[in-house]
Amino acid sequence: MKYDFTSILDRRGKDAIAVDAPYVEGCFNHEYFAAATLKEGMDWIPMWVADMNFPTVPTVQKAVVERTAHPAFGYFSPRDEYFGEIIKWQETRNQVTGLTKECIGYENGVLGGVISALNVLCSKGDSVLVHSPTYVGFTGALTNNGYYIVHSALKKDEENVWRMDFADMEKKIVENHIHACIMCSPHNPTGRVWERWELEKAMELFKKHDVYVVSDEIWSDLILGENKHIPTQMISEDARNRTVAMYAPSKTFNLAGLVGSYHIIYNSYLRDRVMAASSKSHYNAMNVLSMYALIGAYKPEGYEWVDELCRVLSGNVSYACDFIKEHFPGVTLSRPQGTYMLFLDCEEWCKTHGKTIDEVLKAGWDVGVAWQDGRPFFAPYGIRVNLALPLSRVQEAFKRLKKYVFVEEK
Repeated sequence: MKYDFTSILDRRGKDAIAVDAPYVEGCFNHEYFAAATLKEGMDWIPMWVADMNFPTVPTVQKAVVERTAHPAFGYFSPRDEYFGEIIKWQETRNQVTGLTKECIGYENGVLGGVISALNVLCSKGDSVLVHSPTYVGFTGALTNNGYYIVHSALKKDEENVWRMDFADMEKKIVENHIHACIMCSPHNPTGRVWERWELEKAMELFKKHDVYVVSDEIWSDLILGENKHIPTQMISEDARNRTVAMYAPSKTFNLAGLVGSYHIIYNSYLRDRVMAASSKSHYNAMNVLSMYALIGAYKPEGYEWVDELCRVLSGNVSYACDFIKEHFPGVTLSRPQGTYMLFLDCEEWCKTHGKTIDEVLKAGWDVGVAWQDGRPFFAPYGIRVNLALPLSRVQEAFKRLKKYVFVEEK
């Protein structure tokens, strides 16, 4: 491969919560590290927070460093190149048509953009439809902003693939007078990449009941194997006009620390209202370095880098799924089609072995496997596992899990 996805990146002391949380009291997830009794000779393998342990594409650093060489960082306006690179990326990667500069707007983060859109589409106290398992960020953001979450549970079909339950969605929409839904595409935490017919059926349902959609598509570049991401807005002309879509290079290129997302809104009325809502706090202003990071990420090298990354992630997912199937009877999962997260269901294993999910989680943390409790995602026996690490680290993590956590009694 042209780019490095095998070297073990030392992020300690570089402000990364993925690895520095054990040493910073009050840091997000510090309590899990603090409660762990790390086994002698073990190190931490960061498999919880959704960022990557790979160096980003070099053109990001090049663009940022070149800009920092100039000593002035005053007020600025986004460059035309910023919008041009987004348009080219969306046209090339997602086969988007008709996207113009006017349809693109900066967001300080996808969650902030989601709330700005809901503030236009809803009144405080309104119900919002969200699929479960549910990304924990949605739960916090909606609850903190006064919205009532109505869950429609995804169901596994006979082939163990997560599917939307359209009958349940319609029932919840009608019963709760819902006019806004958050779609997560690809879905976090399950890794589902929705097929066209699924999106078509969902959007027809939303049209029937006059439901507007906020589509979080931050994972849209990280598609595994032969799966294909289809932007929600590209399903139909009606979908194009009733959907606010959120994107970011931060998940794709590991740039969360630089902060920089964007929305795509074709409906001019919605666009004006969302822009007005997001501007009210006066905090939704672009950082000049995040602009250059996006420009660097969306250069030709970025296209190559993402293609290689997706092959690496596909390999990691194959390794992990095969290992679990062979060595962890009673631990089930649906193979992810996108993202770099596994979502384990440990219910059968726990009940067979007389263990609680807390005991399983702690056993992993005690041997340095820093994974994530799935209960905040509304999965009572769930564990979310980040596989965006060099394969050698993934292999080491599963070796420890086999030896110390999912141990079969003899």
